[in-house]
Order: sequence, then structure tokens, then C-alpha cells
Amino acid sequence: MFDTKYNQIIEQIAHIDPVAYGRTRNYIDGDVTRLSPYISRGVISTRYLLRRVLDAGFEPRKIEKFIQELAWRDYWQQIWVAKGELINSDLKKLQEDVNNQEMPQAIAEAVTGIEAIDNAVRDFYQNGYLHNHIRMYIASIACNIGKSHWNVPARWMYYHLLDGDWASNALSWQWVAGSNSGKKYFANQENINKYCYSNQRGTFLDADYNKIAEMETPEVLRSTFMPVLNTPLPKTQTPEIETGKPILIYNYYNLDPEWKKDIPANRILLLEPSHFRDYPVSGKNIEFMIALSRNIPGLRVFTGEFNELMRESGREGKSASAPTDGIYYKEHPRNKHYCGIEESRDWMFDVKGYYPSFFAFWKKCRKELTI
Repeated sequence: MFDTKYNQIIEQIAHIDPVAYGRTRNYIDGDVTRLSPYISRGVISTRYLLRRVLDAGFEPRKIEKFIQELAWRDYWQQIWVAKGELINSDLKKLQEDVNNQEMPQAIAEAVTGIEAIDNAVRDFYQNGYLHNHIRMYIASIACNIGKSHWNVPARWMYYHLLDGDWASNALSWQWVAGSNSGKKYFANQENINKYCYSNQRGTFLDADYNKIAEMETPEVLRSTFMPVLNTPLPKTQTPEIETGKPILIYNYYNLDPEWKKDIPANRILLLEPSHFRDYPVSGKNIEFMIALSRNIPGLRVFTGEFNELMRESGREGKSASAPTDGIYYKEHPRNKHYCGIEESRDWMFDVKGYYPSFFAFWKKCRKELTI
């Protein structure tokens, strides 16, 4: 479903229709880009995508919705940068009306009785992708009707998402659950029918919003469980490090083939078991990541901790700050323990820091566009 060759990924950008995206994105067959897995894995950046679209001649004011949706990704990441591990718990206020810390089994088994949801979950296990509206529907059913705390079902979804970005995922779930927003998000059967082209009636969501917001958890959602989420990492040997060349650290969030591509370097894809214990992903996601990493010539995989790599490569305790032997990596909240030279990510805008709402953030970003 998703190409992994870099030239094919870049070719897809030429076919984006950001005007149609703004008009149809909420529909299950909307003209979405399907580039999110490559943004999440750091193969391309939001800034690169924006520049390509603008260079194609699209006027910012006519594609503002498209640009906004890209900006949401950077917004969530900026919150992670500012708040760190605090995004793993209720950020603004406690989620209300919670009666379990697991997740409804019916969602994971695709037997909720909501046909559009169940079909999407079955496809999800096969292709690792969910339309954004479906993600919101699932979160609403799990948290606001099933009354699960958002954290466990959010981790289940992240585990299977090829475009999994923990900031976007966790904070979006909190937005739906009302712990990172002013109110909970609900969808009824009429809404699902409209955007998923279904015609279902008689489900527990076939009611007006006032009734749904007050309803008891239906029987189908009362059985909950704790999903087992483990990441199968490849076994590797310590890569030989050539002296006189810098070490470039790639990871699950940075697989950019263009990063320093013209300099001789030791290129290491670092897979830290500690990271994947904290944020597990499926074997399919690891396979996808490895396939994407093949776009980087000379890249070698090392499964181990950063300190292990430094120790076993003979770099532990050394300054290693000169261009010939430096250790380079891109900024990310999960890289705080790295040592070396941190380089900024390719953000869409120069707006940095924490903003309590997206539109406060967007107001600043918008000034950098000629709209």
C-alpha cells in the first residue's frame, strides 16, 4: 500500500491536489496525500512538502486547510518538545467519566457492530493505516462511550500505525477524550454514514448527540482488556566505525536520505530497546522502517542503547566534536540522552514553543505565509 523507494515517494508529491484535499479530506475516500508515514519516519519533512506544493504554483490562501493540517503535526511535536513525558498523562485536565484503564475488546476484535469501524479496523491490521476520521471515531467510542482512559487504546493504535507519531497520536486522543480540549468529541451513526458512505441504522450510535453524550456504556463495549504490545527488534552486531569520519545517528523518527548525504560518514540506524519498551510498535512497522532505511546508502543497523554504541565503538567519554569525528543527530524529544551535535529538524515555520491551542500557534505561523 505504501511505497518504500525514495524516488517513488518523491514522485507522489507531484500528484498532490491540495485544493481537493481541503474539500474532500473528511470523507473516507477523500483526496488525502497518504504521505503521513514518510513524514512520521522523517523521510520527508512538513517544510519540504509545503515548499514543493507552493513551488507548484498553489496560492497559500486557496490551500490553507491543507497547510493547516500539516501545521497540526508540527504543533503536536512542539508540545512534546515543550512538555516532554507529560504528554503521556492527562495534559490540561483529568479525563472525566473514566471507569477502566484498559480498552474495549470489541474495538480490537473489530466486533463493535458499527460496520464502518469494524471494516476499518480489520483493514488496519493488514495495511497499518486509518483515515483520520476513523481514528477520531475509534477514540470517541473507546474513551467517551466505552469510558476507557485514553492512554491504553492510544498505545494500541500507535502500535499498529505505519505513520505512528506519539505526539500526534497521544495528544489527538486526549483532544477527543477532553483532557486536552474544552469538551469531549462525539460522533453519531449519521455522521459515520455520511463520511464513510454507509447506510447503517439501529446501532448504539444511532441517536442524537445529547443522548449519546449521556448514554450508559453499551454491553458490546463493557468487556475490556490490556493489549500485549511488544516490538520484535532485529539482532545485530556492533558496526565497525571508521576513524576520521563522523557518526550520523538515524532512528525511528529520522530516516532522511538527504541528510548530509554528500559527506563520508558512519551512518548508523540506532534501535534502542528502551525506546521501544516505552513506545512499542508492531513487527510490520519495523519491517517498514527497515525498508525505508535502504534509501540511505551505507546505513548499518545497530540494536542497542546509545551508550552501548558509544562504548563499543570507542567513542565513550570522548569529546568527538570536530567535523571529522563528531556525532550528529536530529533533535527529537526522545533523543535527549544522546551526546554530540544536535541539529534542528526541518520545521514548517519558525514558530517555536508551547501554545495552549492550535489556533494560537497557527496565528503566528500564518504570518509567515503571504495569505
